[in-house]
Amino acid sequence: MGEFELIDRFFRRPVRRQPLGIGDDCALLAPAPGMQLAVSSDLLVEGRHFLSTVDPARLGHKCLAVNLSDLGACGARPVAFTLALSLPQADAAWLAPFANGLLALADEHGCELVGGDTTRGPLTVCITVFGDVPAGQALLRSSARPGDEVWVSGHLGDARAALEVFRGRLSLPTPAFEKARARLEQPTPRVALGQALRGTATAAIDVSDGLAGDLGHILRQSGVGACLSQPALPPLMAISDALATDPALACVLHGGDDYELAFTAPAERHQAVIRAAARSRTPVHCIGRIEAEPGLRLRDAQGHITSVRDAGFDHFA
Repeated sequence: MGEFELIDRFFRRPVRRQPLGIGDDCALLAPAPGMQLAVSSDLLVEGRHFLSTVDPARLGHKCLAVNLSDLGACGARPVAFTLALSLPQADAAWLAPFANGLLALADEHGCELVGGDTTRGPLTVCITVFGDVPAGQALLRSSARPGDEVWVSGHLGDARAALEVFRGRLSLPTPAFEKARARLEQPTPRVALGQALRGTATAAIDVSDGLAGDLGHILRQSGVGACLSQPALPPLMAISDALATDPALACVLHGGDDYELAFTAPAERHQAVIRAAARSRTPVHCIGRIEAEPGLRLRDAQGHITSVRDAGFDHFA
């Protein structure tokens, strides 16, 4: 199977709307009047971002999900994406489920595949996603203010727990491990929540490199600090007493690959956040408050406060 047959067989689809689809040298994107274009790219490399044993359908899902998560963090609506794919070989048995997982999530969010590239090489997937957001309404990292509440969506730490099982550093019962593994390999991008939070949240980021590290980006870009409540942190889905042990707390604070949203909002908008979460059918948790003093701190159930390292995962550290 050649390169162009591969594209035609697995990735060419009828265009439902502008922009133009696969077949030209460029996709043509034109944001609607009053809208801004939101663009994000992510590169996933075998052995670094995913294991060679991952189900290809789940991998296809995740490769797009991590990009859609960035759009969610900005409050943007998905429009289109491009796919650059490096493959050791053109294996139809692998490509079919990969494409199915990728395109099923694309269809769920109305996001069209409009171009890309393929080549022979180590298994690597690079997706660039395009969305739109009303001009001036994008959620940024730089607008958190002292007194704002700190929120997160969903659950944190399960993806890291699954990775620790793969590494042989943690043991989980099989049902708990399978639940955590699904969180690692098939995350849910919080696109609807991000859009629902426009006009309510002051700052937002997706949690890809760990809550402490990603929240740290908001704190530094906003020039503020934060204190989180340990009892308010959402527990791991896979471990019932998640925050009772140091390894579990580390998974919640420093684990990556959650692709939940961390965001801030004024305390007087507390109920507005609850309503936005209900509209988007997304669970949310209020976990702390923004403070003027720089740095990230954690208050335990006894009221003791400790400093938290707010550096996230770094590929080159």
